Amino acid sequence: MDVSSEMIHSLLPVFLVSVLGASALSVGFIEGIAEATAAITKIFSGVVSDWMGRRKPLLLLGYGMAALTKPVFPLADTLASVLLARFLDRIGKGVRGAPRDALVAEVTPPDLRGAAFGLRQSMDTVGAFAGPAIAMLLMVLSGDDFRLVFWIAVLPAFVAVAVILFGVREPDTQPSTEPRRFPIQRSQLRRLDATFWSVVALASVLTLARFSEAFLLLRAQSVGMENAYAPLVLIVMNVVYAVSAYPLGRLADRMNRRRLLALGVGFLVLADLVLAAAGSAWVVLAGAALWGLHMGSTQGLLAVFVADATPADLRGTGFGLYNLMTGLALLIASTVAGVLWTVVGPDATFLVGAAVSLIALVGLSCVVQRQAKA
Repeated sequence: MDVSSEMIHSLLPVFLVSVLGASALSVGFIEGIAEATAAITKIFSGVVSDWMGRRKPLLLLGYGMAALTKPVFPLADTLASVLLARFLDRIGKGVRGAPRDALVAEVTPPDLRGAAFGLRQSMDTVGAFAGPAIAMLLMVLSGDDFRLVFWIAVLPAFVAVAVILFGVREPDTQPSTEPRRFPIQRSQLRRLDATFWSVVALASVLTLARFSEAFLLLRAQSVGMENAYAPLVLIVMNVVYAVSAYPLGRLADRMNRRRLLALGVGFLVLADLVLAAAGSAWVVLAGAALWGLHMGSTQGLLAVFVADATPADLRGTGFGLYNLMTGLALLIASTVAGVLWTVVGPDATFLVGAAVSLIALVGLSCVVQRQAKA
C-alpha cells in the first residue's frame, strides 16, 4: 500500500502547484486535513477493535477503502476533488492504523518491541521509497504524465488488500464469559495513567515541529529541482528511514530509550537548519537524509512507549488517542508551515520547525528529570 500511496503522494504537491495552480498554503491545508482525518479515524477504529477483541476485520476494511479511493487521483481536475480523494484515502489509513499497531504489540514480547516496531517502520518505509522511485522513473519515461503515473499506482494497492486477506492471522485468544466494556467511558479511560499522557504530550509537541513532508518536495522545487526528479527527495529520506529504523529499534531494546529519543529530536533540529539554509538540490537531499534519521530513531520508539504504557485490553484505544493528538498537531503544523511559506518564505518555515524541536527536547529533559526524582 505504501508503494501505491507514495507513487501518488511524492508527486501530488508538485501536481497541485504545477498542474492545478495551487498555492503552498493550499498544499499545507490539504495535507494537514488529510493527516488529521486519518488521526481522528484512528481513535474510533482503535476503540472498536478493543470492543470487538479483533483487529483483522478493521485492517481489511482500512486497506480496502484506501485501494478503492486510489482511482480518484488520476481523475481529479480541481483542488476540491484532490481534497476529497486525500480525505477518503486517509480515512482508510485511519481505520487500519491503531488496530495494526495494537496487533504488532500483541504478537511481540515486551523486551523485543523496539525491534518489532522498528522492523514495522522499516518495512513500511521500503514501500515509501520504492513508490517515489517508480514514480520518478515513470515520469521520465512518460514525459511528466502525472495522471498516467497515478493510474499505475492503483495496481499495488489492490495487491496489498490481497496480502491482508490471505496473509494476516490474529493470535489465539482465551474466550471470556464477561462482556467486553466499551472503552470510551470514564472508568476505562482512568486506566490510562500519567505516563501514557506524558508520551502523548511529548509526541504532539514533536509533531508540531515535523510538518508534512510535502514541504520537503516544495523546498526542492524552490531551489530549482526539475519536477520529474522531485520524488528523489522522498526516496533519500525514506531510504535512510528504512535502513535506520530496525537497527535503531533493536538498539532501543538495549539502551536508555529516552536518550535515543533525544538523539532523534536532535536530528530533526539539524534537518530543519540544513533545509532553511539550502541553496541547491544537494543540500535539500542532505536535509532529507537527516529528516529520515529523525524518523527512524523516533517513530517506532514512540509506538513502543505507547504500547508499554497501555493495558492490553485498551491498546487499540491508546494508539487511537495517541494518533488523534499527533494528527491534530500535524494539521496545525502543516497549516502554519503553509502560512509561513507563503507570507515569509521557506527559510522561516524550517527555522520555526527547528525552534519547536528544541522545545520538545527541553520537554523530554524535564520529563526524564521528573521521573528520576519520583
